[in-house]
Amino acid sequence: MQKPISVEIMTKTDCCLCDTAKETVSRVLQDYLARLSLTDIESDPALLEQYGKKIPVVLINGEESFVYKVHETTLR
Repeated sequence: MQKPISVEIMTKTDCCLCDTAKETVSRVLQDYLARLSLTDIESDPALLEQYGKKIPVVLINGEESFVYKVHETTLR
């Protein structure tokens, strides 16, 4: 059995770039065996310090893959 791809978006409230990233990732992941999780960096002081204004960040299987913008073709 194939293991699902793990996709995590580091995000925060009132972030239009985050909203766009979520839309793009959600659209692409419909075509793949994948698990999407959203992490609010404001809920953890360490994450807020690490990512600050460098969001959204998309991690694929734990690796930082996109920052600020998600390119649909590259994500596929």
